[in-house]
Amino acid sequence: MAAVKADVLVLGAGIVGVSAALHLQKRGRDVILVDRHEGAGEETSYGNAGLIECASVFPYVFPYDLRQVLRYALNRSAEAHYRFRDLPAFLPWLLRYALASSPERAFRSAMAALPLISRSLVEHEALIAEAGVPHLLRRTGWIKLFRSNATLDKGVADLERARRYGVEAEVLDNHEIAAREPDLSGTFAGAIHWPAPGFVPDPGALTKAYAALFVRRGGRFIEADARTLTRRDAAWRVDGPNGALAGREAVIALGPWSDDVFRPLGYDMPLGIKRGYHLHLAPRGNAVLNHPVLDSDRGYLLAPMNRGIRLTTGAEFARRDAPPSPVQIERTLPIARKLFPLGQAIDAAPWMGRRPCMPDMLPVIGKAARHAGLWFDFGHQHHGLTLGPVTGRLLAEMMTGEEPLADPKPFSPGRFG
Repeated sequence: MAAVKADVLVLGAGIVGVSAALHLQKRGRDVILVDRHEGAGEETSYGNAGLIECASVFPYVFPYDLRQVLRYALNRSAEAHYRFRDLPAFLPWLLRYALASSPERAFRSAMAALPLISRSLVEHEALIAEAGVPHLLRRTGWIKLFRSNATLDKGVADLERARRYGVEAEVLDNHEIAAREPDLSGTFAGAIHWPAPGFVPDPGALTKAYAALFVRRGGRFIEADARTLTRRDAAWRVDGPNGALAGREAVIALGPWSDDVFRPLGYDMPLGIKRGYHLHLAPRGNAVLNHPVLDSDRGYLLAPMNRGIRLTTGAEFARRDAPPSPVQIERTLPIARKLFPLGQAIDAAPWMGRRPCMPDMLPVIGKAARHAGLWFDFGHQHHGLTLGPVTGRLLAEMMTGEEPLADPKPFSPGRFG
């Protein structure tokens, strides 16, 4: 049976892969989008806080505060949790992450990502308009609550640092918090309202809307196993449902599963996984949450999703495919109920997702060194939703010989040796 041919095979239909497929399509490439699921956005892209973080200048770094490290080491923080039995699997990556989190190295990573972060909302707005789904973007920003003067002071210091790069936000007292979120309960040292970031009340639906736009414009979405990728007869091939899928070029955009494909091809990149959980709950009575709200001292976030109030957790360090262990949901849910009037759970069980992370907090975007026509686009850490469209554009510009919107060198696959 003859192969189904295209210019490019994009492997992975999360927000990153779908965005890359759309931008390649815009530049005249015939693209087949490949995923193991029948629909787009069924994995990592489904579960997140829904924030397009155009104001997030500085990345999530490994803490250098010894008290905080001790809390993490003793598993006493809901913000970060680890499975002791999986320690040998993730400890080498964690050590590289700690080294990359030094002030100098973290600053270099932040400045490399800044051109992408600053354009993230603009690129989403363009695709949202083209996909015809304006209802999936709210311009509310989000609120970060602080329960102590010490954490508020640190938050304000971080804000002042970000203001040097064009970020604006408002520091709120308790009266101002109540004016914006009248159904929150508690006394706080203060809060910061970040107005610029966009909020997506259904991230999975947004990814599906982008995929539908890709198909309407003539793209093909085919369910297949990306792990079958091979190079043969000057083409990249994947086993499809009715024979081979073939493309002159292939893009690995499989998020936390990218190493299932790049490692057999001989590439050794330090892809780590931070797992996370969410649970949807109904608000009680007429309670309304107007913004995503991060309870920063307690390590969880509440977001007003279309499905209900989404309680999201921090990072869990464990093997990618280890059984779920939603300890962080169990710890934070009673605290969240005191903050906001939450009713019954809508989900039968907490959902678990996997964030693909590189130790230097930058994605991998660029050409493979040893294989013609092979490209990488993965490792977007906590910012997959934020960066998907803008990194899709950067990759497409690189693949088609356009002037790239940002310097691609910091994202090079070759930076790991």
